[in-house]
This record gives sequence, structure tokens and C-alpha cells, in this order.
Amino acid sequence: MSTLNGTGAPPADALGTSPNHLFTDRTVADIQEKAQLGRYRLRGYGARRELPSLDDLTVLPAGLSRMALEGYRERCATETVIGSRAAEPLRLDIPITIAGMSYGALSLTAKVALGRAASTLGTSTTTGDGGMLDEEREASNILIYQCLPSRYGFRLADLQRADAVEIVVGQGAKPGTGGLLLGSKMSETIAAARGLPAGIDQRSPVRHPDWCGPDDLVLKMEELREATGHRIPMLVKLGASRVVDDVRLAVKAGADAVVLDGMEGGTAASPEFLMDHTGIPTIAAVVEARRALDAVGADDVQLIVSGGVRNGADVAKLLALGADAVSIGTAALIALDCNRPIHHERYAALGTVPGACHHCHTGRCPVGIATQDPDLEALLDLDEGAERVANYLRALTMEVQLLSRACGKSSVHSLSREDLAALTPAAAAITGLPLVGTTIPT
Repeated sequence: MSTLNGTGAPPADALGTSPNHLFTDRTVADIQEKAQLGRYRLRGYGARRELPSLDDLTVLPAGLSRMALEGYRERCATETVIGSRAAEPLRLDIPITIAGMSYGALSLTAKVALGRAASTLGTSTTTGDGGMLDEEREASNILIYQCLPSRYGFRLADLQRADAVEIVVGQGAKPGTGGLLLGSKMSETIAAARGLPAGIDQRSPVRHPDWCGPDDLVLKMEELREATGHRIPMLVKLGASRVVDDVRLAVKAGADAVVLDGMEGGTAASPEFLMDHTGIPTIAAVVEARRALDAVGADDVQLIVSGGVRNGADVAKLLALGADAVSIGTAALIALDCNRPIHHERYAALGTVPGACHHCHTGRCPVGIATQDPDLEALLDLDEGAERVANYLRALTMEVQLLSRACGKSSVHSLSREDLAALTPAAAAITGLPLVGTTIPT
């Protein structure tokens, strides 16, 4: 049978009306843009590909086998301690913290709003690359100071004002690579804080300048402890990749807590292909990390997990899988105003619409969050933004408590693996949890 129609042209299905699962519209657009640019694509946000996730798990509330708690009269504790071995551990009212996001990636208004919101709920926020803002320190009752490979704006005086130190080895959106701040965000103020020329792209180093491996990290951590009077916790942040080995080495180096960022973690700027093709998902990362900590008997080393946390169900499932706390970044920015359906003309100028914007790297944020442009930053109201994020944190906490009480638990930290089941074979294989419908009665 001829493959040509009467006009000599291929039949319609040969022209692309049938779906092509390799060369989708998005893939074709990606290839064509690379052909124009001659380099990889950059963007903000996080992984777009579908991954095994916490949605593949379900919570198993109480029935006859266990009694649920009454929400209106029986307490469900949320207090959380991080760095319990330190002389002055972090004592948080809730198990949800704000992840490290730099002043530079975010506007000053956004950083202060996040600090105020965290303080309202009795939890911590984290500095990010570029050092500590005085305004952020004032707004944040509990502030974690990041020590990154770039050391931009890293100062002894600020280190001594911190409530904990987080040594950053990697992040989920781009493990194995350094940070990126495009010249469009490198204002005179940001450049001065980082000791760099204004308007020039800033690529952070991938390795710390004064240690080259886990043995050297022992010395670095002792140096930081000495500088802070051996008072505050030392955290190590890892992009979820070679989780078991990395967590064990962090514990061996003396970390008081491990912060683990799954591949769903967001960023202000990264090569797009790194987000979708490096690291492992958060659901797998927390399981591997918990196993690693248990294997070395590190019961006094806390585990904080981040990467794609959206709601109280995500928080509850991570706690049940072995996390002591979770950290949010992208979700906090969405609560602040990110992708809110306002200022439509500014989204249109970026070639996008509310709900689909990922242009954090450009410095042209339509709602004033990921920008250093004073006119754009003015679009973000500080008081209203702080209140929205505080409301979101409060709602997350209530959701975790609701699920905990439904499971008969008087503390969110009493959630355990027995409170979960897997909905898919992949989730069952990753977590070791029973697949629903396969449990044999005894």
C-alpha cells in the first residue's frame, strides 16, 4: 500500500498528528531554543518532570485498632528541637522552617517578610548566599547562617550573631554545581555586599575554598564551633544524590543535624536540564537518609528534609518516614505572592501567565519577590506578605496536627512508618512500605 496520498504528500499521521512521546512540543521548543542560544537554558523554580512523590503514599488513620484524638480538647504537640547536642539548640514551635534563599535572588522586602512570618510561628529562617542582612536578623527571632563555597558576605561578626550555622555542600535543584545570580540582579547594593562588580553574572564556586573533603570538614566545623563559642548547632546541607554515603560522612564530621534537599527543590536560577536529570526525589532521599542515620546509631543527629513540600500531608508523611523537621522554599514564595494572578501585564511582558511563571532568574519578577528592581519590589507589601506566609505556616501546622490526631498521636513527632502505606508499586519499592491491598491478615 502506498504511503502517499493523491497529492503526493505523506498521510496526515506522518506529519505529526500522532503523539510522539520523545519529541514532545516542549522537547522541540527546547532543542530549537538551544539552537538559537548556543548554550543550555536557564530558569528558576524546580523540576518539571513527573517523579515518584509523597502523593504516592497515603496516611492510615485510627479505627478500632487505635483510638483517634479529639481535635478540640486533646493536645497534639508540635515543638521541635534541632541540634540537640549543642549547648544552645534550636527550639522551634513547629517542625516547619524556611529554607535558605539569598538576598540577591530575593528582594529585601521578601527576605524580611519571610523572617517576620517565621518569627510569628516560632520557627527559623535561613540566610542564603551573600551574607546576613541586618534587616533579616532583626526580623528573624531564629536565624540560621549559611556558610557556602562562595563566602560572599560571610563575616565573623555575623557568624557570632547566628542561632545556627548551615554548611552548604549542595542543593536539590543543582547538586554538584555552584550558585548562579545573573547580572540583571547584581545591583550596586548586592554587588557591594558580595564584593563583586555590578551588572555582571555571578557564578559561585562548587567547592569550599578551605576544605576538600570530609576529613577537612571536621577541621572546618571545629573552626566554626570555636568562632561561635561552642554554643550553637552545626548543620550540613546536602543535595540529595549519594545520600547514604554523604549522610554518614556528615555525621562522622560532627554535624548536629543534616539538611537534605530532594531534586524537587527550587532555585532562583539553574541550568534547566540539571533540575530534571540530577539527584533523587525527596521521597527516596528521606528514606535513605533515615536508614543511614539509624545504621550509624546517630539518634541525636536531627534530619531536616526539603524539596517540593507543599502541604501538611507532605509534612506529616516526611515526619513519619523519619524526618525531624521539613524546610520550605518555593511554597513560602507562593504564599508570599509568587504566581498570584495580579499585575497580568507584567507577566505578559515576560511571555508567561500567572501560575506558569518561572522567570525568577531574570530579575523581572512581576510581583516583586525575585528582583532587585526598586519599582518591582514596591509591588510587594511587606506587612501583607508576612501575614500571608504566617497564615500558610499556621495552616500547614494545623494540617499536620489533624493527621497526627487522626492516627491517635499526641505529638507530630510520634508519626511513624506504620501510619503510612504505598499507593503504587514504585513507592512501595522505594520506601519499603506495604502496597495497599497486599497486606495479608494475621
